[in-house]
Amino acid sequence: MSENLPNGLAEFLASAGWSDAEIEPLAGDASFRRYFRIRRGEKTAMLMDAPPPQEDPQPFLRAAKWLDANGMRAPHILAEDAARGLVLLEDFGDIRMREYLDDWPADEAEIYRAAIDALITLHRLPPGPFLDYSMSEYVREARLFTEWYCSAQNLAVDGAGYVLAWEKVLGEMLPRQRPGVCVLRDYHAENIMLLGSLGKQGLLDFQDALNGHPAYDLVSLLQDARRDVSPELEAEMFDYYVERTRAGDDFLADYARLGAQRNAKIVGIFVRLWKRDGKPRYLDYIPRVWALLERDLTHPALAPVAAWFDANVPAELREAGGGAFNP
Repeated sequence: MSENLPNGLAEFLASAGWSDAEIEPLAGDASFRRYFRIRRGEKTAMLMDAPPPQEDPQPFLRAAKWLDANGMRAPHILAEDAARGLVLLEDFGDIRMREYLDDWPADEAEIYRAAIDALITLHRLPPGPFLDYSMSEYVREARLFTEWYCSAQNLAVDGAGYVLAWEKVLGEMLPRQRPGVCVLRDYHAENIMLLGSLGKQGLLDFQDALNGHPAYDLVSLLQDARRDVSPELEAEMFDYYVERTRAGDDFLADYARLGAQRNAKIVGIFVRLWKRDGKPRYLDYIPRVWALLERDLTHPALAPVAAWFDANVPAELREAGGGAFNP
């Protein structure tokens, strides 16, 4: 396996006090990052390999340190060499929220309440040292749908009208996300580790954090692209969050806005992972995400975007959950 290890790893581990450790590769994600479990006797740690120029570990390090300093359970940084893209992290173990609930579905409501409690704690903090979730970023993400999905389906669509529709829908929301909360941007059951007790949430995959609207991570959790969350549980957990934060009257509309924006983005990303990165397995998630998108589009706040879909995406594709692909 040595030929597949990151360059300079032996020197990095030696400088961190982990020389002669066993190195176990772990399953990767949808990026160029790789992960390894490092073992030396009874001690373990996690190694993140985020090789430049494809990856930059600095945003992860900045977010991890800020979260850790503010009482959130991001993994402690044990050692870092940002120039090489190597970061040694606290090992959160193997109990992810996703797999735990696969084995213990009766605990679903309790586990989701704990995940929302962690979000509430995060949202009570001042904004972090991150950029704002701007209109340009929202639109850039939403355009992944037209750039990748519509292209893959050979649809000739009104790209300018799509952008204008999103600007109208999201423009009404932007004043309500200031000064903002830390938005992790990928908060869902596969990025939450259960630490010791069910109420302890270990956070992963937060390197893209921005300051934005509190509904974003809530919709990321409750409209999960990779795990079915029933409408009944979604409604129960939404109410749980609103009751404890006293979210305003516009919160449900903003939740729908961000759900639609996020789900349109994810459809585009999953097609891109197939077309550009040779990862067709992500196509299997599109029907679930598409169903969530269609539900979000029924909210009156999404009327301009819903009208664009009516005019540009054929009914047969929509009824087929985004349609078929030929990977």
